[in-house]
Amino acid sequence: MKTRKGYKTYPLTVAQKFHFYYLNYCPKKEVVNIGTSLTIEYELNIDVLRQAIYQAYERCESMRLRFAYDKKEEQWYQYVVDKEEREIEYVDFSGKTMEEAEAVMTEWTQVPFEREDAPLNRLVIIKTPDGNQGVYLLADHLTLDAQSLICFLKDIIEIYCSIMYEGVEYPKEMRSYIEQLEKDLAYEAGSKAQQRDREFFYKLIEQSEPIYNGIDGPEALLEERKKNPKARSAKFISKNVDSALDIFHLEEEPTARLMKFCEEQHISLQCLLIMGIRTYLQKMNGNDDVSINVAYARRATLAEKKSGGTRIHSFPFRTIISEDMTFLDGIHVIRDGQNEIFRHTNFDPVEYRAYRSKVFPIEPGTSYEPMSLTYQPMTQKDQGLNKLGDIKYKTKWYPNGATTQAMYLTVMHRPEDNGLDFNFEHQVDAISREKLEYFYYYMCKIMFKGIEKPYLSIGDIIKLI
Repeated sequence: MKTRKGYKTYPLTVAQKFHFYYLNYCPKKEVVNIGTSLTIEYELNIDVLRQAIYQAYERCESMRLRFAYDKKEEQWYQYVVDKEEREIEYVDFSGKTMEEAEAVMTEWTQVPFEREDAPLNRLVIIKTPDGNQGVYLLADHLTLDAQSLICFLKDIIEIYCSIMYEGVEYPKEMRSYIEQLEKDLAYEAGSKAQQRDREFFYKLIEQSEPIYNGIDGPEALLEERKKNPKARSAKFISKNVDSALDIFHLEEEPTARLMKFCEEQHISLQCLLIMGIRTYLQKMNGNDDVSINVAYARRATLAEKKSGGTRIHSFPFRTIISEDMTFLDGIHVIRDGQNEIFRHTNFDPVEYRAYRSKVFPIEPGTSYEPMSLTYQPMTQKDQGLNKLGDIKYKTKWYPNGATTQAMYLTVMHRPEDNGLDFNFEHQVDAISREKLEYFYYYMCKIMFKGIEKPYLSIGDIIKLI
């Protein structure tokens, strides 16, 4: 397939194929839906907001993506249309409660898209019961991730402000999705960079076999060892893909303490979060060897940051940190390991897993990683929306109701105070809210005890909490 409806077509990227990989096995196709709202404590001009949305569509190629299926080749292609001329709906939730309004938007989030030759996002102008106005955005994960979503919403607001208010500059241009896509496809077509990344990951995999550490202890691994005494992987996912989204809020002041420690020690908050998670798993399972899945946004350059689309690659991240090592030394092990992986994250995560399964054949449906982590450092506050002065705004994420993973933790900053939200999407049959509360409580205790006494050994910290 070279063209579709007069538009040039392109193969899917590795990041897009990764979503298709689990989508094919999931009975609920809304598993790739992302739903969010951004509302402002201000009376907006609806006509101008609609105008700003259309301009944002014109400026962002990836929000005009379409997919097409080639029956002969039995594969999907993508192309970008020139314009989005769909009507932008307006829904006024005045007279309803916030819970009722959020229930409606959750329903919207749980409707899968028609994938072929159809728009893969939906934008609704909303007025919420608290009097705020703004937009609800639903998009297919194959076309967008959290960073590109935030970038697109920011663009809408900045365009609106430039139209409405004197002295507010029109935002700088977005970058081309197609140009970035062509770079990604060139990498994937057997480039030297791809070969270097392959050699790095293959060597990493071949070192030794990881071991599974359960969220609530070693029970799942012990169960697997009844069949195979040497098993190091375990089954933790449910056949039922129904999910819930439980959110825990960390206040502004303790969040600021974590951020200050990271700044002083020249590490990212992602490293500190990994340290909290892996130390909790170490405490619960008695293993120094701990692995979790970590998502990497792959947006180092300005072109990558502003070209939209979906760029997340997720890889297992393994650390072997003994209990007699200090908390700070443990974090440095994580930082060095993360820095190594960052240099190779363009590699195909599906190929990574296929090769690991070849080197260490494991039972189908089992894994070494009990959960996945995404840290989203990009906040609306950091991205220039402080130009709105003291006007307050809110963001809200809505669950799509399905996940193929037992637990997926996304950590994000709240726009109103820059505190942290810990968003746990989890299979309802695999993990209860009570287990999540326990996990969250001890993960935070570990992080705060560690930043308070970074030269304590990890074993002492485990005893103290």
